[in-house]
Amino acid sequence: MSRRSVDVPALVESARAGSPRAVARLISLVEDGHGSLREVMAALAPHAGNAWVIGITGSPGVGKSTTTTALVGAFRERGLRVGVLAVDPSSPFSGGALLGDRIRMQDHALDPDVYIRSMASRGHLGGLSFATPQAIRVLDAAGCDVVLVETVGVGQSEVEIAGLADTSVVLLAPGMGDGIQAAKAGILEIGDVFVVNKADREGADATVRDLRHMISLGDRTEPGLWRPPVVKTVAAQKIGIDEVMEALDKHRAFIEEDGELDRRRERRVADEIETIALATLRTRLGHLGGREGVTALARDVVAGRIDPYAAADRLLEQLGT
Repeated sequence: MSRRSVDVPALVESARAGSPRAVARLISLVEDGHGSLREVMAALAPHAGNAWVIGITGSPGVGKSTTTTALVGAFRERGLRVGVLAVDPSSPFSGGALLGDRIRMQDHALDPDVYIRSMASRGHLGGLSFATPQAIRVLDAAGCDVVLVETVGVGQSEVEIAGLADTSVVLLAPGMGDGIQAAKAGILEIGDVFVVNKADREGADATVRDLRHMISLGDRTEPGLWRPPVVKTVAAQKIGIDEVMEALDKHRAFIEEDGELDRRRERRVADEIETIALATLRTRLGHLGGREGVTALARDVVAGRIDPYAAADRLLEQLGT
């Protein structure tokens, strides 16, 4: 993208007025780390903080995009504006998104109150893109009532979505070994609502039973804690979507009542601040000659002239922190 100047106030105003092109432009600025990004975030800040962020995660092939499409339809029936960020694997050549979820969500392509954006993970682990938190802020400030974030589907790394969403939905499917994966990947700890999709397949009831058993073994059955429901769906036929919506509503009411919603949002913004600060430190390090300064300190550590903590302190001094 060109580094030409951007009329940020006009762009933000257009996005808030519902211009999909303005929203697309703002998210592109976020993804590219454009020089005007600080100004963009400052302009968006007063208008953000209202959207319900729902993360949708699960192994590849469980039907995340189909379920997301069905949920978009359910929220639109309520008259709500919906934004979708579908984080796809990156092309090793262009860095762009490979799967293109907009192709798979054609049911809502012409709806002016639905904005769908495929984002490339660009090698970022955890099933998300580095730019996802700020892209959510763009959609939030642009007036979306609900933002659905669909992760890459990379398996055991996807627990990162729990730190980004107000409500995390974990999808599983019978016959894919997902019960074992749930125990291995730690998704029992991050799921607020579990959905066993493709429930018309053999083994669906067993998958539900196994999930409920594993949940019962954890500490999430203690009084005062949210106990994640397990819902069966056939998303391709929109079967069970009403039950998923009911579970989502109950979870939101629960976390709003005990203050957990505010705590989750504070935690994710704290993580975002830390990420920005670390990126700034890396930039400063690059201005000091890249890894050469670190390598020189490493030589001193290897030679026993200095310890690693003292070396880190010297590096921070050089960075002016």
